Amino acid sequence: MSSQDSIEGQQCPLAVGVETSSQSASDGETDCEVITVTIGATVPTGFENTAAEEVQEKIGADATISKDRGRIYFQITTDKLSQVHNLRSVDNLFVVVEEYDNYQFKDSKEETLEDLQKLASKLPWTNALKVWKLNTSLKKKRGPHRRPQGPKGKGRRGRNFQDRGKANKDVVETDTMETVTAEIEKLQLEPQAPTTGQGGGSPDLENSPLGEQQEVEGQEPGPKALKFRVTCSRAGDKHSFSSNEAARDFGGAVQDFFQWKADMTKFDIEVLLNIHNVEVVIGIALTEESLHRRNITHFGPTTLRSTLCYGMLRLSKPQSSDVILDPMCGTGAIPLEGAIEWQQAFYLAGDNNDMAVSRTVNNICHIQKKRLDKSSTPGLPIDTVQWDLCHLPMRTNSVDIIITDMPFGKRMGSRKKNWDLYPPCLREMARVSRPGSGKAVILTQDKKCFQKAISRMGGLWRKHHTVWVNVGGLHAGVFLLKRTAGIFGQTPEDWWVLFPYIRGVSQPICLIF
Repeated sequence: MSSQDSIEGQQCPLAVGVETSSQSASDGETDCEVITVTIGATVPTGFENTAAEEVQEKIGADATISKDRGRIYFQITTDKLSQVHNLRSVDNLFVVVEEYDNYQFKDSKEETLEDLQKLASKLPWTNALKVWKLNTSLKKKRGPHRRPQGPKGKGRRGRNFQDRGKANKDVVETDTMETVTAEIEKLQLEPQAPTTGQGGGSPDLENSPLGEQQEVEGQEPGPKALKFRVTCSRAGDKHSFSSNEAARDFGGAVQDFFQWKADMTKFDIEVLLNIHNVEVVIGIALTEESLHRRNITHFGPTTLRSTLCYGMLRLSKPQSSDVILDPMCGTGAIPLEGAIEWQQAFYLAGDNNDMAVSRTVNNICHIQKKRLDKSSTPGLPIDTVQWDLCHLPMRTNSVDIIITDMPFGKRMGSRKKNWDLYPPCLREMARVSRPGSGKAVILTQDKKCFQKAISRMGGLWRKHHTVWVNVGGLHAGVFLLKRTAGIFGQTPEDWWVLFPYIRGVSQPICLIF
């Protein structure tokens, strides 16, 4: 894509080359021009196709999957911006300023960083800033929200980009509640000519806030400077520069161009610089914290992201009146996501750990209270039970779908215990599932143990599909299993288990049917 040489001197905040119309905003409160922009979204790695399907289904837009796994892009008109925030499969959203499919990096680090500095003044910022401004207005209408806070430390706040070094580390998300305090109508969005002192040259950065105009008696105060930061994510081993260096130099150029104020923690706007090999995307963040935190307030040691839970649920294709079971619910992330999105099914959440059951109950109560506060029906089609996973208090052939996150053997349990847990667990799941139509969606990183256990269940489960995902840096699999028509207790595998002395075991194993 080609970039504009400069946006200085533009009177209209709509950039050249995008579709515009004079259609009114959907809320009917303000008359604004509707523009077409490209939205980028980060999604759980492995579920890019699932996210693209949801975008097509709910917004009617065709999504493109990025070469960099975990991202999709799609075009919308700004009157559909609020709908984008209701997508269940996306973690973070940003509006694309410009994208380059084959960016030509120079051989030396100095030349590459110099090119990045020059790039800042050539980008078509105006449409992205317009979308950011509209997005901020929508967030204010939605009420209080969480604002991410960066790592605390001396000298991190208000630092100039040229001096901040490694200050662009990922923000640590907290539960601190704040409201949007920025008066967006008074924020400086257009590039400003640098102010000079009496003798010319650069402004005194140490003695005056960068970009903020001083109040003069008899004059109205000028626009307030935005606080911003640049976050760079980089993938590829052929780059001569680091993420910190790219963020530092590109951020310094953005600062000089707009005369904004750098702030690594309490920023108004976050500029994203995404580099994947030769693919470069510049964007502006539309979410202040990941959307995957939407349901859970009581976290456990292995709480799943709600967006990953949605992907697993969508893989199972729930139908009305289905009974959906999570026998190892942890904090209840999976059944909660299902009960909110697919309300015509019924969900059972259980665990053998009393703390897990307590967390699940607390999370359900939290969602019910939120729904009641919004004057919607507080009830959820979900129930919670404490039970023994290998002896579920349920009738045979009574469950339509089983969706669960099995222990990886990392934070919970151990690899050795998994060899004892997985086979009887899968058999009990087969017992309660409906023959011929039952399904199971199982997440595990202990693939070797799981594959071995499944190989001994040939008469009960058939592996239908696998989605490889990234869970906290671990390469895990989401396995879609389908229940065969075999009758539990009458398959060859059942006889192999019922008469273990054939294998040299002195004591037979008793099975409860």
